[in-house]
Amino acid sequence: MSAGRETTAEDFRSAARGWTTGVAVLTAGSGEEVFAKTVSSLCTLSVNPLLISVAVDRRSPLVSAVRSTSRYAVSVLTRDQEPLAQRFAAPGAGRALGFFTAAPMRPEATGAPVLEECLAWFDCWLDGVLPGGDHAVLVGRVAAAASTPGEPLLYHGGRYRSLDHLHRPTSTPRGVRA
Repeated sequence: MSAGRETTAEDFRSAARGWTTGVAVLTAGSGEEVFAKTVSSLCTLSVNPLLISVAVDRRSPLVSAVRSTSRYAVSVLTRDQEPLAQRFAAPGAGRALGFFTAAPMRPEATGAPVLEECLAWFDCWLDGVLPGGDHAVLVGRVAAAASTPGEPLLYHGGRYRSLDHLHRPTSTPRGVRA
C-alpha cells in the first residue's frame, strides 16, 4: 500500500490472514432449531466475572436465536474436526431442526448445544451484544467450561492448519472471511 491510498477491504482481509487463530463453532438452540457457525473471533475477556466474546455476522439468524434465548455455546475444534469447521463456515449450512446428525452435540448447563469431542467449550448466558460494524459481538457470562488434551485446529493464511507439521490441511474453507 502506498502512502495516501485508503485501505481497502481486501487490504484488511490480507492483513487479517496473517493473524493465526483457533477455530471454534458458535452454537445456539431456539425451540426445535439448532444454529451453528464457524468462528475465529473467540476472545476470553475476564476472569472476574467469567466472560468471553465472539463475533458473528449481525445478519446471521444465529444472532436472533442468541438474543431470544439469552444463551449460547462455543466449542473449540480439534485438528480432526476440520470437516465440521468447513460445514459450518458455508453460508446457510448452520441451521437445522433437531440436532445435526453429522455433528453430535449435547446440552450443557444453560441448555445450549456443545459439540462432542471438541478441544474445549464455553457454555454462556448472554451478557450483552455490542455493535461491531457488520458483526455483532456477543459477550457471554460463562456458566460452564471444560477442556481436554489435543491438537487445535488453526486458521492462517486463508487455510485451516494444525500445530503438527506432518498434518497440513490444504483446503480453503468456504464462506470464511476475515
